[in-house]
Amino acid sequence: MQKKIEFLAIGDITTDAFIRLKEAEVTCDINKEHCKIAMNFADKIPYEFMEEVTAVGNSPNAAVAAARLGLTSALVANIGDDDSGKRCLASLEKDGVDTSSITAHNGIKTNYHYVLWYQDERTILVKHETYPYHLPEFPEPSWIYLSSLGGTSESLHQEIFDYLEQHPEVKLIFQPGTFQMKLGYEKLTKLYERTHVFICNLGEAQQILKTNVHVVTDLLRRLNSIGPKITIITDGPRGAYAIDSTVSPSRTYYMPPYPDSKPPYERTGAGDAFASTFSVAIALGNTVEEALRWAPINSMSVVQFVGAQKGLLTREAILKYLENAPADYKPKLLTETVQAFTTKNT
Repeated sequence: MQKKIEFLAIGDITTDAFIRLKEAEVTCDINKEHCKIAMNFADKIPYEFMEEVTAVGNSPNAAVAAARLGLTSALVANIGDDDSGKRCLASLEKDGVDTSSITAHNGIKTNYHYVLWYQDERTILVKHETYPYHLPEFPEPSWIYLSSLGGTSESLHQEIFDYLEQHPEVKLIFQPGTFQMKLGYEKLTKLYERTHVFICNLGEAQQILKTNVHVVTDLLRRLNSIGPKITIITDGPRGAYAIDSTVSPSRTYYMPPYPDSKPPYERTGAGDAFASTFSVAIALGNTVEEALRWAPINSMSVVQFVGAQKGLLTREAILKYLENAPADYKPKLLTETVQAFTTKNT
């Protein structure tokens, strides 16, 4: 790394092969949740096309978003010494992401996933390669963005915490992936307590807290009590909620989505776009209220394209959308509502 890294993302990288299905059946329960996709067994299933999208994953997506929004960004990840890994490196470098902390391993493949894409949703077939996770050396960044890692990465989380203890000026953003949620917040207590910005979606919040509670403000308050200074829960096209405890008294917000210019084409990466854009806006010195206005714009843009990165916007494009935003496109302060809810239920 030749220059100061403002935004260092840590997490797994993969290539997604999108297979656009023509024929499938989707069934859901009475609440239109827990949906399943079905296709004829032992049959030939037609598809429209396949599109390969390289260098994706929660953390690579965040690194690319940060670079496009004007921060110097880098990625810590593992790849195989294969053609897929080389294509991932080339893609990141084209987007201006520093790849000097990405480790290529002989004899191990680069992660490769298949995405079954039907209508505007997707089902992902994942296979995580087993890498020897270890934190490489790198110059001190301003922010670390930690997200999805494979099932053999538990010890890496302790290394990351030790690094943060030795570098108290570095701020942590945590967007947990599947393995990190399965570990449970109890095993990652130190990281939660060290987190400046924490972001997950509604279902992930329930999984982390091991609860079926659907009241978003309650989940938000409980997650915030674990340690993060700023906590976000996204709820898809229904918007997002945030607690900012960097101010006293803390403030709770609801943020509506940015109006879609047209129906979503493919939803992969919408959550990553929100999480990374909010985080970058905070890293650039914006308030929580302003960062909440930035984030849904990139989510709206990403779902108009195939994959998680093609629709990521520049800072100038974000600001242009803000200039043209409806008058009511702003966070709604919910502090009094949450205080009343807390009093009623304690």
